[in-house]
Amino acid sequence: MAQILADRRDIDFVLYEQFKVDELAKNKHFADFNRKAVDLIVNEARNLAVKEILPTQVDGDRIGAHFANGAVTMPQSFHKAWKALTEGEWLAMSDDPEWGGQGMPHTVASAATDYLMAANFAFMLTAGLTHGAGKLVEKLGTQKQKDLYLKKIYSGEWGGTMLLTEADAGSDVGALTATATLNPDGTYSITGNKIFISAGEHDLVENIIHPVLARIEGAPAGTAGISMFLVPKYRVNDDGSLGEFNDVVCTGIEEKMGIHGNATCSLSLGSKGQCIGTLLGEPNKGMRGMFMMMNEARLMVGAEGLACASASYLYAVNYARTRVQSRHLLKGADKSAPSVAIIQHPDVRRMLMVMKSYVEGMRSLGYFISHCMDRIHIATNADEKARTQAMVDLLIPVAKGYVTDRAFQVCSLGVQVYGGYGYCREFPVEQLLRDVRITAIYEGTNGIQALDLIGRKLSQNNGQAIQDLFAQMKDVLNTAQGLERVAPIAARVAPAIARLEATAAHMTATMQSDPMTGSAHAFSFLEAVGDMVMGWMLLWRANVAAAALKAGAKEKDAAFYEGQIMSADFFSRNMLPVTLGHMETVLGASSVANDISEDAFGGK
Repeated sequence: MAQILADRRDIDFVLYEQFKVDELAKNKHFADFNRKAVDLIVNEARNLAVKEILPTQVDGDRIGAHFANGAVTMPQSFHKAWKALTEGEWLAMSDDPEWGGQGMPHTVASAATDYLMAANFAFMLTAGLTHGAGKLVEKLGTQKQKDLYLKKIYSGEWGGTMLLTEADAGSDVGALTATATLNPDGTYSITGNKIFISAGEHDLVENIIHPVLARIEGAPAGTAGISMFLVPKYRVNDDGSLGEFNDVVCTGIEEKMGIHGNATCSLSLGSKGQCIGTLLGEPNKGMRGMFMMMNEARLMVGAEGLACASASYLYAVNYARTRVQSRHLLKGADKSAPSVAIIQHPDVRRMLMVMKSYVEGMRSLGYFISHCMDRIHIATNADEKARTQAMVDLLIPVAKGYVTDRAFQVCSLGVQVYGGYGYCREFPVEQLLRDVRITAIYEGTNGIQALDLIGRKLSQNNGQAIQDLFAQMKDVLNTAQGLERVAPIAARVAPAIARLEATAAHMTATMQSDPMTGSAHAFSFLEAVGDMVMGWMLLWRANVAAAALKAGAKEKDAAFYEGQIMSADFFSRNMLPVTLGHMETVLGASSVANDISEDAFGGK
């Protein structure tokens, strides 16, 4: 059952062979996390996921969150799973032990998250948002705020959210209307309405801490005048005990396509004039804090996409091994030939190869970003820290935007492999497809991720980050060219990297001279960059696998290593030609999307 969620052999390959995570234990910051400890952590995460969280997945979908009289109740099975999750201290895996964190490497936490998210990401979304709220308190809070809130948030005794979106201020955060009025005691009275608040109200915890974006009376218009406030559901006394209800009222929850196991709430703050908050960070600097949480949230969404794709792929490949349907293609004329498992049919194999290559590439990308974060933590050179952080920043829109689009594609193929049964609720791939669809929308739609990539990340530090990315790709390419098994794949990847370099330079120039046309091609550019990142990661994997085979890999590992080379080969032959098409679209710089009149769209 455990393998249904994530492939442990693949996780170990990425951890130990691709990124050599056990070597982090040589640094004092991670001295406790040798291979034995890491194996234990991943084992425990898998056990928790399979035994406690996976059983909540169907309940979350079919029972879901229930709203009545301003309160939200969750399925009973969620309470047992939340207890197991929090007692195991899984909410703050990579955080400072001073505040209740485990201090483990982010790369190791990614492996644990693979299992936990795949078991029921709607459930784990509550944990992720709670962690994000805690991180804001840790980074921006006063000592008093940290002392009052942080350990209880990181322990999961209290929950957390992020109150950003309003009905007329979705992606345009600067248009928000929530207000904050300074009180004589230094607190603020908060008034406003927020929508689409994941886990904004539920009964898994005794208190929920809401970081809220609002504008102090008299502050500048737009994003420059936004501040952030800590607004608990129940006020917190100076001794840490709970006080009176803080006038944060849930007015309803959304009926959604998927993730029914997470309450998406509308919240009213201060409708009775009794909502009190404290400033979190500096006045008018709320957007800075929001982006701090948003970056973490976007990486979490990418992990959700990977988790759903991983589970869907493993369900599909195991189903294909056991589902018997039709004779083998080469024996179609022989009416006496037995039917075979559908994994023997070429088109099913094509779908499984698409799924396999994307899941493997996405896993390596997610762990690579986590590994960069670990390197930032232990680096002593300021330039190394800055350039590694820039690499993380550059890849965030890829890890969120590109990955979640590919995850939806993988989950759709999972349904297709099952055929008609995949469309039925009794099989898990149907729910995974519905659940994963939200990942392309929230925490900044994937179109916004594309605009972030071309508008901010591509030009940061005069383009140094994208040049560093190309340099790392070429390092892997150079290694591949010296390996007999992988050199033919490298020959297909090399011209694609060179073409992407030219495309990036063209996009940079277009954004300066004609930002409307450049923005119209932002999504194609994101697709091209994402494809090349997948190609890079798969080639890197193939290098490791080819070296292991050459060194005389054990027989039980040989098929796995061969599979890594096959994934890179398949991707380079089948996906990279499409990637080159995305690049040609960008280089063509057509203005048609902007030139067409509104009337020409029709529909009237």
